[in-house]
Amino acid sequence: MCCSHVVFICGFIGAESCFKKRSVSIYKGKRRGKKQYSCEVCDKQFTSRSNLTAHRIGHSTKPSYCCSQCGKQYSSKNNLSTHMNIHAGKYKCTKCGIYVEHSGSLAAHMQHHAGKKPFGCTVCNKRFTTSAGLLQHSRLHSEKAYKCHICNTAFRQPGHLDVHMRVHTGEKPYKCSLCDKSFSQSNTLQVHKVHMHSNSKPYQCPFCGKMFKTNHTLQPHTRIHTNTKPYSCTHCTDRFTWHYQLKQHLLESHNKGSWFTCNICQKKFVNSYNLKLHLRRHEGVKPYVCNECPMRFLIATNLRNHQLIHSGVKNFGCILCNKSFRRKAYVRKHFKWCASQLGLSDMLSSVKP
Repeated sequence: MCCSHVVFICGFIGAESCFKKRSVSIYKGKRRGKKQYSCEVCDKQFTSRSNLTAHRIGHSTKPSYCCSQCGKQYSSKNNLSTHMNIHAGKYKCTKCGIYVEHSGSLAAHMQHHAGKKPFGCTVCNKRFTTSAGLLQHSRLHSEKAYKCHICNTAFRQPGHLDVHMRVHTGEKPYKCSLCDKSFSQSNTLQVHKVHMHSNSKPYQCPFCGKMFKTNHTLQPHTRIHTNTKPYSCTHCTDRFTWHYQLKQHLLESHNKGSWFTCNICQKKFVNSYNLKLHLRRHEGVKPYVCNECPMRFLIATNLRNHQLIHSGVKNFGCILCNKSFRRKAYVRKHFKWCASQLGLSDMLSSVKP
């Protein structure tokens, strides 16, 4: 054997292996899962310098590989190929039906259903199912070192600052292949395609029968029925169903945060979106027009609800007989009748009046 090599018995796999002396520490680090190389852009960690170098290319290379299904872009063909596993349905959760990119993501996702949270924050003791979730949370305890030179908004990651700068530059590199709309972020484009160009609503609320296009939108809706309040105030014991309620509470009760004020009537709002809608009322602007009749609307949601009249789409379904309805009030009335006919009157307690 060459003198620059030495035989080691791995304590993790119990096998003899031959390594160069300088490779031993790297090998041990990989077997233990030790990630000592950290990306300075997104904080992702790696077990070897070569993996970190390969990862950095993704930050420096302009995305050139585009998914034909959802428009998401990638800097390498391999990353696009991995992403396509979602559309191919290769890795599917048997609990909630969600599709993920690879087996590792599926294993991590299953921990959510098992309730396992092995990763704990050393600052606030909050626990997470994955190390990535913990890493993302830990940034909340760090300083926001990356500041926008135009509006002084600060960020914890340079990548987030890059995305923010598109607000000022107006850059929208992600174009919808089905209409002329463009977006500043790829995930916004994906949401747009699902909500505006798809009529499929396979997810049904088990309490009221309302149908949803994604499980992601169904889950927050169920809080209405279960009275779940995941957002807690750090200054008092109050809890809230929605994040905007917590934000408003912090502003009103603890003077934490900043109000958005109307320069016409001085009315205050929790977020810029509500202020934007309010200003439209002052201006009398209704930008959303029905293509079937002359009706105009202030917000897109009101237009979509109105278009149900023309399309005949029925978003609300009875969980007992699968009959569908256009209005929530109709399905509630039908559900009571259906439950009584089937001798299931005790189920009526699960439906809110």
